[in-house]
Amino acid sequence: MTTFVLLAAALIAIALLFVLLPLLRQRSNATDISSDRVNINIYRDQLRELDEDLAAGTIDQARHAEARSELERRLLDDTADSSVNAAPAPRSGKLTAAFLAATIPLAATGLYLVVGTPDGLKPEQVTGSGAGHGITPQQVEQMVDKLAARLQASPEDSEGWVMLGRSYAMLDRFSESAAAYAQAVARVPDDAQLLVDYADVLAMSQGRRLAGEPEKLVQRALAIDPGNPKALALAGTAAYEQQQYAAAVAYWQKLLALMPPGSDIANSVQSNIAEAQSLAGGAGKPDAMTKKEVQPEAATPGRVGGSVQISGTLKTQAAPDDTVFIFARAVDGPPAPLAILRKRVADLPLQFTLDDSMAMAPGMNLSTFGSVIIGARISKSRTANRQPGDLEGFSNAVKVGARDVAIVI
Repeated sequence: MTTFVLLAAALIAIALLFVLLPLLRQRSNATDISSDRVNINIYRDQLRELDEDLAAGTIDQARHAEARSELERRLLDDTADSSVNAAPAPRSGKLTAAFLAATIPLAATGLYLVVGTPDGLKPEQVTGSGAGHGITPQQVEQMVDKLAARLQASPEDSEGWVMLGRSYAMLDRFSESAAAYAQAVARVPDDAQLLVDYADVLAMSQGRRLAGEPEKLVQRALAIDPGNPKALALAGTAAYEQQQYAAAVAYWQKLLALMPPGSDIANSVQSNIAEAQSLAGGAGKPDAMTKKEVQPEAATPGRVGGSVQISGTLKTQAAPDDTVFIFARAVDGPPAPLAILRKRVADLPLQFTLDDSMAMAPGMNLSTFGSVIIGARISKSRTANRQPGDLEGFSNAVKVGARDVAIVI
């Protein structure tokens, strides 16, 4: 009985909406589009935070996938149905709406009592069960298709294409996901994370193989952001697929340097490194293997060492678990780090050494440049890229080979 009454009330409410909304108000299409864009921006920020948590090792891959799917479903639900509402109606329209709101439910109830089956409301007559709760896969498919249709009408919405690509990937529709990411990349060509996400789904669409265009996209991403964790992971996998085990180790060692020590993801990366080292015939000698096969000049590797400490006035602004990135940049060269090391505030003060094995991109290491600037950054977001509120300290220009560089944050 309760189920029937609720369903009947819901149907009456839906009928009232169709009748009353045109009488009460009308909102422009621009308002709906603006609302959708706000929703997309909010969820995009949340998705970026999830990716950063995964890269930092605060959540594992399974939790990341579950949380991302939930965010995408919520956004699709929020943006699936764009309705056109109107400006406030004149007083006569409101009076008419009030009259209809009162009479339609009464008329429907009276009509059911006359021509319906009131006895069917008795508990013993009820044989069906209530409808299930939650969004079904079919509903998700429908919402994704509506988003795709909307993007055909607004093709310049790059955030929308990204959301569509992620949604298709969630549904294992990887070819369509790759096509959506291609649209997004065409509009935002210099976003490293977007490039590597595109590479990921493109590889899935061609049998989980990174060779070819996916690998090129990964290298484009690394050229923009040499410390992108996903790009380093996929670059290592691409090298591994081609039996370039030393190169795979080099990429994964850079990735490992960005991971919290002892985390699940760090342990997984370490296992991959050990397997690649074994296949390369250099198990137990990762540094020698990497220097010999990936960086020929490393027979006399570039190296810079020194100390890092935090000033007494800033100690209260940093938590023991905040991440400390120590990095080297060329005095006359690109701004990308030549080497990077990850520690924690709890480790300060500390002694450090940066060398060619910590290079973030092939051919861009300490040995390539004569003078560098050493920096140390405390990051609450645990990401290598500078964020508002980060605490930093830098050295003056020093020669590669210096051992006594002192940095105070």
